[in-house]
Amino acid sequence: MTIENARGRRRATAPAVPTAPSALDAAPRQVRRHAATRKSALRQFADLATATGVAQKAGLVLGAAGLALAVSFPTTSGPLAAESMGSAAPAAAVVAAPQVAVTADSGAKISFSRSTVTSTVDPDARLKQLLGAQSAGKITPAAAKGSLGAPLGTLVQASPFGYRVNPITGGMGEFHRGQDFVAQCGTAVHAAASGKVTFAGWHPYGGGNRVVIDHGNGLETTYNHLSSISVTVGQQLTRGEVLALSGTTGASTGCHLHFEVMVNGDVVDPEGWL
Repeated sequence: MTIENARGRRRATAPAVPTAPSALDAAPRQVRRHAATRKSALRQFADLATATGVAQKAGLVLGAAGLALAVSFPTTSGPLAAESMGSAAPAAAVVAAPQVAVTADSGAKISFSRSTVTSTVDPDARLKQLLGAQSAGKITPAAAKGSLGAPLGTLVQASPFGYRVNPITGGMGEFHRGQDFVAQCGTAVHAAASGKVTFAGWHPYGGGNRVVIDHGNGLETTYNHLSSISVTVGQQLTRGEVLALSGTTGASTGCHLHFEVMVNGDVVDPEGWL
């Protein structure tokens, strides 16, 4: 017996023939691929919101209503920006900002008075509020302060309101009815507030060329020693409008502006209104 017979002949086996994958094997991969590419309704809505630019608005509206979103939309607008990110932005909850309590010190002074209200559109708003609520004679100095505008571009006091030495006669105890402000002759003089011109001409009692403006409810202002006058009686003026040029007419020792404030016909210190 040969060696081959002793050991037994090895059965020859045919080479393995590759077989096509069955439908059952292929199905899971197709399902996974389809699931990966299929977008949920929420994802489609997110893409649509991103493309139309309403994502942030929707988040703000829901956040203001106190609702928490399960998914936040990308802040970068446009589909191209979303594609450049490679994948969808991570989801984050959007919640309304916490409300911070506003407190005040127990000793704080709270006032609802509108006497301090001003407006760049209507600079006379504060004065109108004061005069509309009461007579000028009842307005307190604290409320009146700053309600009139400056009659000159720059105010430099030359002589105050009240008793003084007469600069012409040298006599003691003369009552100065207004305030004198430094002004070179020919300097523009402005209306201290809106009002109607009730006098424009020569003042026979030392004022020289004089303009008087009625601001209503008992409040008037006067402008004296003017070199020229550019307004007429009955004319309506606005705050800051040029009405004359300063001078030294009448009982005057030099170029300046004598400015008066009258309340119900009586002169008061202009300092309390400027």
